[in-house]
Amino acid sequence: MSQKTLKIEDLQQFTGTEVWHRHPIARKILYTDGAEHVAENGGAYWLLDEIAFAQSIRTVASEEFQVWNLKVEEDRTALLTCDDGNSNIRFSKRIEFTDFPLDGIRFYFTGNVILLPSEY
Repeated sequence: MSQKTLKIEDLQQFTGTEVWHRHPIARKILYTDGAEHVAENGGAYWLLDEIAFAQSIRTVASEEFQVWNLKVEEDRTALLTCDDGNSNIRFSKRIEFTDFPLDGIRFYFTGNVILLPSEY
């Protein structure tokens, strides 16, 4: 298992993307350099998978703009939610265990792209 080196202050550097990364399974989904950084340095490719695979759920996919939040609890459980940008929850999933190194993270999903809020 690799060392998790993700720090919240590192995410401030992402204000756009130089490379569009294609999800390896959900091929129509792209993600930015910032999302790649979170996945690589936070051991969180699973999180990109959750967002990508949830696009097959009608109530999620019907939202053109989505806000995805991962909230990690002290006991290392987490809650992943998706809302429509107006706090109307469209998807929620309890994560039984995560070693994600931050207390939480937020992504946006729009135009088939997963990105950090600072990259929007």
